[in-house]
Amino acid sequence: MSDPVGPGAGIVDGADLRAAPRVGLLIRPAKLIAPSGEYLCVLRDASATGVKVRCFHPLPAQAMVLELGNGDRYEVERMWEQGDHAGLRFRQAIPVEYLIKESGPYPKRPVRLRLTLSALLVAGRDVVRVVIHDLSQQGARIECAEPLALDRRFRLEIPGVPPITAKVRWRRLPSAGLVFEDTFRLEDFARLAFRLQPLPEPPGEDDGKTFKRLA
Repeated sequence: MSDPVGPGAGIVDGADLRAAPRVGLLIRPAKLIAPSGEYLCVLRDASATGVKVRCFHPLPAQAMVLELGNGDRYEVERMWEQGDHAGLRFRQAIPVEYLIKESGPYPKRPVRLRLTLSALLVAGRDVVRVVIHDLSQQGARIECAEPLALDRRFRLEIPGVPPITAKVRWRRLPSAGLVFEDTFRLEDFARLAFRLQPLPEPPGEDDGKTFKRLA
């Protein structure tokens, strides 16, 4: 991603946004990165100046970064939001074929959300404290001080979330990878991410910070 640009630099106006030819996309998961957290969305159609996404909860009003499955990132701003869809404008126009092909040096993989959450792994009387560092529909990467047996089944307990049955897939101390026995549906995972990373309250008049990270 290019270095951030100043306000107004490279931004197209509303008339240009509406006039740009749009290309329909297959339903394609992506994520939106904001100072408050990382949120799942689905690309629906795009042009060189913007993209329409399906979202599963309110979006941050501030500038965000759209990250595709291949790791490409584009700075975007929310232009409109209606029901479960929103229009995002690129801060700088891009070749639309980049979005269509979504090609790059790295293979696409399921969208992973980077976050930091305290959790427990429970198996019988064994209770292990862990920190989750990324989360996907299929599993999680955790940090743990104790060596975990491969393929051991645990109950992953995250505050405010129903227990998730998971197995240890890999380990490289202090990290380990969990795979969930029951994967999340896309929309359920998106709503879970929003619950875990709620939007901050609008800043007060004397608050110079437009966003603060919620722990």
